Amino acid sequence: MAFSSALSLSLSLSLNPPLFISPSRLNLLISPLHPRQSFRPISAAADNKLPPLIISCDGGGDDKVPPVNGGGGEGGGEEEDYEEMEYGPLMSFEDVMREVEERGVNLPADMLAAAESVGIRKILLFRYFDLLALPWPIAALIRSLAVLRNRMLADPSFLFKVGTEIVIDSCCATFAEVQKRGKDFWNEFELYAADLLVGIVVDFALVGLLAPYVRFGAISASKSPLSRFNRICSSLPSSVFEAERPGCKFTVGQRIGTFFYKGVLYGSVGFVCGIVGQGIANAIMTAKRSVNKSEEHVPVPPLVKSAALWGVFLAVSSNTRYQIINGLERMVESSPVAKGMPPVAMAFTVGVRFANNIYGGMQFVDWARLTGVQ
Repeated sequence: MAFSSALSLSLSLSLNPPLFISPSRLNLLISPLHPRQSFRPISAAADNKLPPLIISCDGGGDDKVPPVNGGGGEGGGEEEDYEEMEYGPLMSFEDVMREVEERGVNLPADMLAAAESVGIRKILLFRYFDLLALPWPIAALIRSLAVLRNRMLADPSFLFKVGTEIVIDSCCATFAEVQKRGKDFWNEFELYAADLLVGIVVDFALVGLLAPYVRFGAISASKSPLSRFNRICSSLPSSVFEAERPGCKFTVGQRIGTFFYKGVLYGSVGFVCGIVGQGIANAIMTAKRSVNKSEEHVPVPPLVKSAALWGVFLAVSSNTRYQIINGLERMVESSPVAKGMPPVAMAFTVGVRFANNIYGGMQFVDWARLTGVQ
């Protein structure tokens, strides 16, 4: 099955590391201040009269919406001290605009609204400036795609991890395709290309769905079922093993809920990509057979059954393995060794994701054979 063979050794990107490993970029790539840590809600401004805007990660505990008076409950002063130590002082709108004008850049609408309403943490603002200084097309994507910008602000090594996934996956898939197709590889190159493109989408989803992100904006206070569901999802951690920090605590129930919620998202991605990838492969196979009817052919893989297999595989196997990988990466990145030598964390990411790719590929083959898809 074309889609399965290209992705069977998949589940891992590495944008060219040299783009990031200049001395001025190392702190941006794996900042000692944060990397696997995400951002909790910012407190209200000093005058305590402005409406709260949120700068947070995927998860945020029960206090994601800070009190209008900026109190923060018990230990509020300690939490403010922690936040300032980790993420820098809260810059006023005037200070933010002064820095923006000096650099001749434009803030996105949501960041501008946050700066005007409650201010922006200095680390966030300067990290955004650093992102804009990255080479094209990364800087252009940062400007135009909030989903990428917000994940890079929360975890500057996000693109490195996505890149590691795509490079490892693509190399393993290519090797598997060459071994499987042999001398027919170039004659069936379009099947390989279709599988590869769908695989890249899957890789981005595997990393992006568990990545913490910064969100600028207020949580909707609507009482509609959809708004309530969104608030529940927003209260979950970005991954099962996301770190707690002052003002951002997660219960065991929330972590368990995250596992199942992300499993549903993974399963949906797997099923849709399975339909698209296998559908393209089946269409190409059918078209070729209508031209060359004398050639012996293997059966065309069942479309829905193949897609269902991918959905279940990503929801159960991939979800479990990538939750563990996120926890291991966070543990390594927060260690004193990795903080002093960021390449240690990068090397660990490459190693653990390569091992996961190989294991996941072998496991998928077993699942495919067990279900009769292959």
